[in-house]
Amino acid sequence: MNGNELIKKLHRYAKANELDIRFIPGQGKGSHGRIYLGTKFSTIKDRKKEIHTGLLSAMLKQLGLTKHDIE
Repeated sequence: MNGNELIKKLHRYAKANELDIRFIPGQGKGSHGRIYLGTKFSTIKDRKKEIHTGLLSAMLKQLGLTKHDIE
């Protein structure tokens, strides 16, 4: 899964659970951006590159989610 796919899945999750979500590409150096889900946030690296499982797990943990939440 790449960054763009993750953002789409998070948008679907937020809509289904009536949460606020926003992605701010300017908050971070280079191709990094920050995604806010409710009151929690995580940094997304390059949106075009693959996110490895360890990093994906860490990002979801920061957002208070599990991999099953976005499948």
